[in-house]
Amino acid sequence: MKITVLTLFPEMYEGFLNASIISRIMKKGLAEIKVVNIRDYSFDKHHHVDDTPYGGGAGMLMKVDVVHRALLDNISNDYTYAILTSPKARPLKQEDLVRLSKLDEFVIICGHYEGIDHRIEKYVDEKVSIGDYILTGGELPSMVIIDGILRLLEEGIAPESLKEESFNEGLLEYPQYTRPVEYNGDRVPDVLQNGNHKEIARYNLKMALKETMLNRPDLLEKRDFSKLERELLNEILQEM
Repeated sequence: MKITVLTLFPEMYEGFLNASIISRIMKKGLAEIKVVNIRDYSFDKHHHVDDTPYGGGAGMLMKVDVVHRALLDNISNDYTYAILTSPKARPLKQEDLVRLSKLDEFVIICGHYEGIDHRIEKYVDEKVSIGDYILTGGELPSMVIIDGILRLLEEGIAPESLKEESFNEGLLEYPQYTRPVEYNGDRVPDVLQNGNHKEIARYNLKMALKETMLNRPDLLEKRDFSKLERELLNEILQEM
């Protein structure tokens, strides 16, 4: 997979690309990530990349011609997918990351200041938001997108780790524990120590349902519950 990031602040990616799983995935040759400075595509002597908005308004807008030149110079063919980070987009979901992880190549454009001249949207395939809030720029969202995609690549993370985590089955992940068995009076549940995999699976599903009910009840609204899940939900409600 080839990923290109267009940004005004390439220095923000130095630590990100050299840490943990991202670095390991790149060293394995599973992904190539290039960070490009949009300012290099500004042709005036002061390398301006922004200007005041027509019609007035606060702040500055990134210029469409500069950003478009950067985009055109960093797509290898007509099939290169172009993503624009934007707070005006539908919030990113896990299924979006799964879909994007199947691409061979894509470019992420990071907005900054008050955004980018609206005309840039003509040249992108998709706008992506990471939540209903405003950040100073698209650099952090681009890192979220990249991290979420790369960890799905084959050999990036063990398949069993991906299968059981939050959202993959439409539920939040169940609580997990490690040694010591007891800490400050809190013990690891006995069922997780008994070696009975059937009981452990049932318990974990119950806890996943409970976590989702308490923290993200919206995820349960349209869920088609199995017979076992309904039974477990009744148990949860009786215990609460």
